[in-house]
Amino acid sequence: MSTATPPEIKADSPASPQALASLSRGPARRRGRRSLGGSLASHGILIVASLIALFPIAWLVFLSLGPDKDDYLHPGGIWDKMTFDNYSFVLQHTSFFDWMKSSLIVSLGTTVVGVMVAATTGYAVSRMRFPGYKKFMWVLLVTQMFPIAVLIVPMYQILSDLQLIDSYLGLILVYCSTAVPYSAWLLKGYFDTIPFEIDEAGRVDGLTPFGTFVRLILPLAKPGLAVAAFYNFITAFGEVAFASTFMLDDSKYTFAVGLQSFISEHDAQRNLMAATAVLVAIPVSAFFYLVQKNLVTGLTAGGTKG
Repeated sequence: MSTATPPEIKADSPASPQALASLSRGPARRRGRRSLGGSLASHGILIVASLIALFPIAWLVFLSLGPDKDDYLHPGGIWDKMTFDNYSFVLQHTSFFDWMKSSLIVSLGTTVVGVMVAATTGYAVSRMRFPGYKKFMWVLLVTQMFPIAVLIVPMYQILSDLQLIDSYLGLILVYCSTAVPYSAWLLKGYFDTIPFEIDEAGRVDGLTPFGTFVRLILPLAKPGLAVAAFYNFITAFGEVAFASTFMLDDSKYTFAVGLQSFISEHDAQRNLMAATAVLVAIPVSAFFYLVQKNLVTGLTAGGTKG
């Protein structure tokens, strides 16, 4: 009775040393599969990094539950007297809702205007070859080199001449002047990844350049627009220097400026500041939740040209 031989190795041919070595090693590990030690190490590093990132937020929430302004000096005593009185005081006895209204008006206005200007600018530089288009982008980048302290005085003079001091529109324009250059660079890099054949197809179908931009390019650029929108929103939402200089009416203060009302010359109500900071984080977290689906894609897609 004859015995069957494996098809890979013939009975009348000697096995090669490479084949014998591969058989002795056993099944090969699949490409991309990590060892158990490497997986545990990577997960451990990620867990530690997450704890480091979350600790300041958890500590802020913990301090906001202490009823006394000096509880931050003795945080261990907060456990026995936790209360939400700080939140109720902020909501009922401060101008919190006026701050929220001002912050949302300025932040959303900056987001809408800034993204529109940055998108049209980035698309024009990405697709059109007009004289000085490369130098134009570098000029936008140069505007980011000036510190806020240098810009406040000329901006105040310009807004004063335009009668926009203590107005939402004036603050929105100021924020757009700082957020648009970076957003234009970001969106220009993202538009470069969109094939130029789409623009040609739009022209074949009879669309104008603006119609091609609105109907074909913008829907494909949602991830990049989401990143630009998030950047414009947080830039306007957390800024202090411009808002405290150009807004004179207490009812028009933004959140960042309103937090200063808890700091006086001889006292700092840190418990109320912590509670307000937690409440301030809610709108930003909600906005991040709305754009987070496209945020990671938009951050990575514009890095290389496809």
